[in-house]
Amino acid sequence: MCRIAGIIDQHQHQEQLKLDIQSMCNVMAHGGPDDEGFYQSPDNDLLFGHRRLALIDLSEGGHQPMVYENKYVISFNGEIYNYLILKEELQNEGFQFKSKSDTEVILAGFAHWGLLLFEKLKGMFAFALYDITKKTTYLVRDQSGIKPLYYSTDHNRLVFASEVKAFKNIAYQYEENPDWKIYFLAFGHIPEPYTTLNGVFSLPKAHFLIWNHESKKAEITSYLIEKTSPRVANKYEADTLVKNILEKSVSQHLISDAPIGVFLSGGIDSSLLTLIANQLQQTANQNLHTISINFDHKQFSEEQYQQIVLDQIKSHHASYTLNEAIFSEYFPKALVAMDQPTNDGINSWFVNFFAKENGLKAVLSGIGADELFGGYPSFKRMRLVKILSLLPNYILRQSKKINKQGLKRAYYLSYRNTIGKYLFLRGFFTPDEISALLNISVSKVDHILKNLSSPAIPQGLEKEEQASWLETNLYMQNQLLKDTDAMSMQHGVEVRVPYLDSDLIQAIKSIKNELKYKGSQPKSLLIDAFNNLLPRKIWDRPKMGFTFPFQYWLKTNPHFLNSLAGIENKKANNLIADFKNGNLHWSKAMALYQVFNT
Repeated sequence: MCRIAGIIDQHQHQEQLKLDIQSMCNVMAHGGPDDEGFYQSPDNDLLFGHRRLALIDLSEGGHQPMVYENKYVISFNGEIYNYLILKEELQNEGFQFKSKSDTEVILAGFAHWGLLLFEKLKGMFAFALYDITKKTTYLVRDQSGIKPLYYSTDHNRLVFASEVKAFKNIAYQYEENPDWKIYFLAFGHIPEPYTTLNGVFSLPKAHFLIWNHESKKAEITSYLIEKTSPRVANKYEADTLVKNILEKSVSQHLISDAPIGVFLSGGIDSSLLTLIANQLQQTANQNLHTISINFDHKQFSEEQYQQIVLDQIKSHHASYTLNEAIFSEYFPKALVAMDQPTNDGINSWFVNFFAKENGLKAVLSGIGADELFGGYPSFKRMRLVKILSLLPNYILRQSKKINKQGLKRAYYLSYRNTIGKYLFLRGFFTPDEISALLNISVSKVDHILKNLSSPAIPQGLEKEEQASWLETNLYMQNQLLKDTDAMSMQHGVEVRVPYLDSDLIQAIKSIKNELKYKGSQPKSLLIDAFNNLLPRKIWDRPKMGFTFPFQYWLKTNPHFLNSLAGIENKKANNLIADFKNGNLHWSKAMALYQVFNT
């Protein structure tokens, strides 16, 4: 797991290229504390930079950028979990390897399979691969968009990096995206492909960008080959399919030459990963590393559920208690750590802070289970979406006058598109509120949000499948994964997500809707698949999202309150007063902090 950067520009001075790439790598040094490397092409128009977090092949053999047979060069961020399988295939074809790294497997695989390699890779990755002979560079991102990759193709040059911050303080000037505050106040994050900078975009997941050095043109293409498989209609077959693939996924995600553990929150998703990982580690005569965070506010603590799991396993367990004093001490650092504005992410900073304190370089996380197996309220609200969508637009727009936020957001359904459905389910501020906060017209807000570049919900998906698609491709993609990556890499910690294994995602797609979401409770398919392993007390209880006592702590936090005090906007000040009186959720106050202090 690393940080990558690169510039391809035939008109820039060689020394300036070096200064810029060094600057980009310095900004991202936290994400690659173990090593640094650079590659400059012989004709000096290309320069790759790399900051390394070593987890596989900790030796110099894993140094990057890596050159292969004087034909290909790569700067790679991520982990390829099936690299040993691919390596064996390549060895059978006569390829030889100098290192034990997955990076070299990518290079040899490209030499053998070309573009077909990209779909063969199972894992989380973002890399730049330079074909020296063809004078072509490829930027490639994994199928689930777990690892970020940002790029700009303005002015006949290609600039890319793992973080948006890296595009600042270099010779090229990127102006602020004038619409980012509208995006942020509506979504609570910056939706892909947009960023806070004009001309800097996020490469779509499961896509690759081809940059032709001679024509100086870019083309972006999906590398996925659509697969159709018979729909699984048998309950036993569905349970078995999920069980076998998830166990295989966890096994692959545990591969590491550095300390790795599991984050145990006490919920269904992390508890199940812990129990599966424990079985695998015991088979290998190894004890599992686990880590938990609790709070001195007991209503936020899941310690009793963590203990239920710990009583069933053998692990080197570390438990930390986060209190208001520790939170206040590190809160300013967590705010600075954000790569892009987000209403969440602070909790991820602290989780990974404690993982680092415990000496772990990688942690398994339960991200993806709620989105794929139906763990959110949105799965039940899709029926309401369908009913409200039958109303004419003039009635939907009147909902902005309703005081209850959940119904007030029905305004967004007047957009009659995917964005409208998502913002009804998970929207943050409504257009009239955004208008008042930014001193712009509601019609401008509507125009910008309604015309966002965004994928549409595929045809033929049933209600719950639509919810899963929205949660996966918008909420998880743009917020959970982005926040997790940015905040974990601030501490040089890699977060791995076994539920987002491409085989598991494909398997779930193949299961009929009634088997996936029509059980007696949320995530029934996942629970039933592991009914002999997962304790009843873990799943037969009210859901607790992993959250912090922010509502209490931020109301007395001097750094936060002093920043809010300087805002000169009537609507913002009214909302801040509501927050102080306990009538506004902390996340909205956090959004105001970022919009008016950036």
